[in-house]
Amino acid sequence: MSTNPPAPAMDGSALLDEVETFHRRFNIFPLESAYVAVTLWDAHAHLLDCFDSTPRLAFLSPEPGSGKSRALEIVETLVPQPMVAVNASASALFRAVSGMEGRPTILFDEIDTVFGPKAGENEQLRGFLNAGHRRSGVMWRCVGDGSNQQVQEFPSFCGVAVAGLGSLPDTILTRSVIVRMRRRAPNEQVEPFRQRIHEKEGHALRDRLAAWAQSVSHLVDGVFPELPEGISDRPADVWEPLLAIADAAGGTWPERARTACIELVNAAKTSDKGSIGIRLLTDLRDYVFNGIDRLPTVAILDRLHSLEEAPWADMSGKPLDARGLSRMLREYMSADNAPIAARNIKAGGSVMKGYYASDLHDAWQRYCPPPAESPLLPLPPLPGSSEAVSG
Repeated sequence: MSTNPPAPAMDGSALLDEVETFHRRFNIFPLESAYVAVTLWDAHAHLLDCFDSTPRLAFLSPEPGSGKSRALEIVETLVPQPMVAVNASASALFRAVSGMEGRPTILFDEIDTVFGPKAGENEQLRGFLNAGHRRSGVMWRCVGDGSNQQVQEFPSFCGVAVAGLGSLPDTILTRSVIVRMRRRAPNEQVEPFRQRIHEKEGHALRDRLAAWAQSVSHLVDGVFPELPEGISDRPADVWEPLLAIADAAGGTWPERARTACIELVNAAKTSDKGSIGIRLLTDLRDYVFNGIDRLPTVAILDRLHSLEEAPWADMSGKPLDARGLSRMLREYMSADNAPIAARNIKAGGSVMKGYYASDLHDAWQRYCPPPAESPLLPLPPLPGSSEAVSG
């Protein structure tokens, strides 16, 4: 009795190479690491059931015509059950995720129309995108008519890629692989994407990705890959699925994936100024106090207003004042677990209200990113400040 020989194992590394090459034909990404991350994200969409969380993929740019929609279009050809959404409501999306045969991969173009400065708040959609990041994420809704309504849970766990102008809410950015797109330079050329021709090529790669994903699911299911040093918390949630897939593919992908992880996480930290409160704390540490133990409020505000790339000179049309500074700092605690507040500072025989670096030190350690390796030199003393008087 003859038996058919087993099918040869698929070369995952070579397949991911082909997917990356397909992206390179039509997309110009700002970093080499972005090609690695996007390719791994395509593959991860076929293996969602193996992971506890799924990173969002965000193509963002400051101006139109930067290739965001084209990047999303190429992803569409490579992922399972693509569902293209523009201005879709949260209700439509979570019903699609819970009701379709097979979990969709949601591709949300023009996301700035939902979260941009002119769009107002959209907490339901933000809640859907946040909840669907984790396998346990659900949306709760009342279903039924009149008094017969019942609370029902709708699963929201699914892969989501977005494209848009500007930025996104911090709660979504921190759950995302961020690719900040740019307009192509004159010397950067791509192949025109012809849907009738190239969609079939993408679908062929998609089908091979699906088959490979099925063959390696046992290698990534429940596996927690080794993370690069310093990658933890939210960045770890984002990158663990991608690194697990790279390890399963083998070849150069494990090393390339970890290099991409470090580069893109660091790039996100550089461009992310954090909340306005963290921005204030960081500017106070790096540019205002910068080794000084105490400063009057008037001196602090003068130094903050002089920072060219900071928002303090124009807060909704007015410069930050003493009341606003006090309100923002009182949200944070000193080492004694008391709200940070202005205290009396003696200067030249008079007493002024101001702040002590010792009161801010605990908040600096807890909330601020590490200081730059080459911090700016302290500003010269201001007339009336404590160091000018003592000098």
